[in-house]
Parts: sequence; structure tokens; C-alpha cells
Amino acid sequence: MAGSKIMRKFSRKEKIFWASASFGGAIISNIYGATLQYFYHVYMNLGASWIALSAIMYAVWNAVNDPLFGFWSDRSRSKKGRRIPFMRYSAPFLGLTFILVWLVPIGLDQIGIFIWMLVTMALYDTFYTIIFLVYSALLPEITEDEKERGSLQTYASLLSLVGMILGFVLPEILRPHVGQTDLFPFYIGMMIIGIVGAILILITTYKFKERPEFTQVDIPLGLKDSLKYTFKSKSFIILVSANFMSIFMQQLLLSHIFYLADYVMQVSSIFLYLCVIIGLIVGTFVANILAGKLGVVKANQLLLVIGSIPLMLIFFVDGVIIYLFLLVAGFGLSGPLVLTNVLFAQVCDEDEIRTGVRREAAFFGVNALITKPAQSLSLIIGPSLLTIAGFLTSATGEIILPQPTSALLVIKALIGLIPGILVLIGAIILILYPLKGDYLKEVKQKILDIHAEKELKLKELQLKS
Repeated sequence: MAGSKIMRKFSRKEKIFWASASFGGAIISNIYGATLQYFYHVYMNLGASWIALSAIMYAVWNAVNDPLFGFWSDRSRSKKGRRIPFMRYSAPFLGLTFILVWLVPIGLDQIGIFIWMLVTMALYDTFYTIIFLVYSALLPEITEDEKERGSLQTYASLLSLVGMILGFVLPEILRPHVGQTDLFPFYIGMMIIGIVGAILILITTYKFKERPEFTQVDIPLGLKDSLKYTFKSKSFIILVSANFMSIFMQQLLLSHIFYLADYVMQVSSIFLYLCVIIGLIVGTFVANILAGKLGVVKANQLLLVIGSIPLMLIFFVDGVIIYLFLLVAGFGLSGPLVLTNVLFAQVCDEDEIRTGVRREAAFFGVNALITKPAQSLSLIIGPSLLTIAGFLTSATGEIILPQPTSALLVIKALIGLIPGILVLIGAIILILYPLKGDYLKEVKQKILDIHAEKELKLKELQLKS
């Protein structure tokens, strides 16, 4: 039966169209991730306690929306598909809510700014969740070929890195610097970015079609069974635990680059970002080569270890060597960027053998349920530790120099030592990941047989109708 199943291949042009959504999402999400805390903490002068409270309440909403939307998508029986329509109709609202995050009305007090921050970031996260939950779920569905999955993810990662560069450079160009308080150029820039990002996501939705057998042949699991099978998957639990460490690391790193640039090194953050990005770009080309030689999980572990060491060393050094450590760290951090979704595809294949159903969105939804609190933890930990260390802010949003030595040490810990430890823990957790070697080959063979059977059933249903 497996011999009749031809795994789909994609042209370079198709892979670029696939990566368009990743490009648009990366511009938006990296500006959001890198700038949100700094914008409200420094420019809006919102107190650390208010930021922490918003992060806690935001985490509660995250605990509900990701598995909810994942379950909803998996159970959709629409003739238009169960993934792409969610992306297409959510993209304009993602652009709009991203814009609203920054347009804080003039004259609000601390409570008003807190409410605006909480509501807008909850709305933004809702639409971002819907889009990139189903985008991630599409990857394992559109082809069973692990090399093609890796290639699609590589294109997505490369364009994501371009989006990351823009996501770092544009706020640096548009934001006020030392002695400045005018946010008007920043506001205009955020409006344009929100619109462009939404359009790039829409392009992908019009260039790809879903495979109908997973909507018309599969009988979706109920919520209880879906959750039961998700949490019974050892492969998933191990992978999501390691992924939590990566997400926590990424958010700490993103959120504190501006602090490192403005207060520790007193340079443009663009130089620091470029070091990380150049390392990531080189690592993106190397990651799939390593995966071909070592297997996906071992390649990811190796890259995580490589990334963890220079991050931890940043805490102990000063000056130019920090650039070198960020470059090497970026190379290592290409592992989770390129290979994590390929590992999730393996988990979904193993699950389909057990349940008979493709349920990618359920896995990505529960993954987000577990990992997204890491973003909230970063928003709580960063401002709180900085406040304890005596970090100085201004009511007018100006950058205050010099800062206490204790505050400078905390900044270096938040961007280097703590993220490095988290990455190393993630690499250690993946030792327990079972999908490798002969067992993985067995899963791949079985999944081809199952998909060949589903295609035959689809043809039979189409003939009957």
C-alpha cells in the first residue's frame, strides 16, 4: 500500500510563497517581543508592578485561547479547509491589533495605560495565535517527506530571519533615543508595519491548498479524548518541556537587547541584533545538514549546547567580546528556529498511528498553552529584577545614564546568564525524546501506509457523491 503513496515535493517558488507568512509574522512578532516591555516600561513609564500584573492576566487568557483554537481548527469540517480560512480571515485583525498596542491615548494615568496594554496585547495575541497555530499545523499535513518539511521550514526560517532583522532595525530607527521623547515617527512606522505584515500572511493563504482527506475522511476526536491522547504522548511532553526553555530564553533575549544597548554598552542595538541574526543565518543553513547526519533531535541538542555557552559567558565579560558571544549564540539558537517544527511533525505522525486522525492544531495549541506563559514570566521577571536592582526610569520617557552597577549586572544576567542556563536545560531534556533511530523509521513507514489508505477512502467518498 505504501508504494502507491507519492510524497509531495515543492518548487523553490512555492517554498518562497510558503515562507511569506513567516516573513510577515516575524516582522510583527519580533517588534512586539523586543519592544513591548521597553515601550511601556521606559516610554510610557508604566510601573513594574503594573507590567507584572498585565503579564499574569495575559497568561491566563493564553491558557484558554491556544488549546481552544487548536481544538476548533482540528474539528472544522469546512469545504474550504480547517487551517487556511482561519489564517486568511484573522490576518487583517492581527495587523489592526498590532497597531493598537502602540497607540496609547494621551493623558491616561497608570491604571489607564495598564488597561490599554492588557486589552490590546490580549487581542493581538488572539489573532497571532490563530494564524500561526494553524500555519504550524499545516507543515506536517502538506507533505510526509521529512526533507521537504525541513526545506519548507528552512525557507520559512530564512525569511523569518529577514523579518527579524527588520523587526529589530525598524524600532531602532523609529524610536526616541537619548534626549528625545517624540514618538510620532514610531507610531506611523507601526501602522505601516501592521498593514504590510498582514498582507504578507494573506499571500500564503492564496498560494496553498489543504489536503481534503484530513477534513473529509478523518473523524475528529472529542475534546476529552483529544486532551487525553495529547498528554499521553511521551514524545510531546518531552518536546514541549524543552520548547518551554527555548521560548523563555528567546523572550528574555528579545526583551532586554535595548537595555543592553542603551545602558550597558551605550551603542545602537542594531549592532547587537546583527550579531545574533548573522549567527542565526549561518546556523539555518547548517541545521538541516546536521539533521541529515545526526538526526533532527540530536542536531537540535548540539546546536542548543553551542548556543548556551556564549550566552552564559556574557555575564562575565565586557566590551567587544560581547559581540562575538552573541554571534556564536545566534548560530546555536538556529536549532530551535529550524528544527522544532520538524520535531512536532514527528510527534503528530506518531499520534496519527495511535488515533487515526491528524491533530496538529491540538498539539500546537497545547504547546502554546504550556510555553506562552514563558513570555509572561519574562515580563514579570525583567522589570521586577531591574526595579530591585535600582534601575532608574524617567516620567518623560528619557533614557537615564549612568545606571547603578547592580542594574547593569541584572541586565547582563537577563540577556545572557539566565537564557544560557535555560537553553542548556532544554538540550538535556531532549535526551529523553524517543522519536529517533529505528523507531522513527518505523513511524515514517506506517504513516505512508495510513495516508495511502485515506486517499483511497477519499476517492471512494467522491465517487459516491
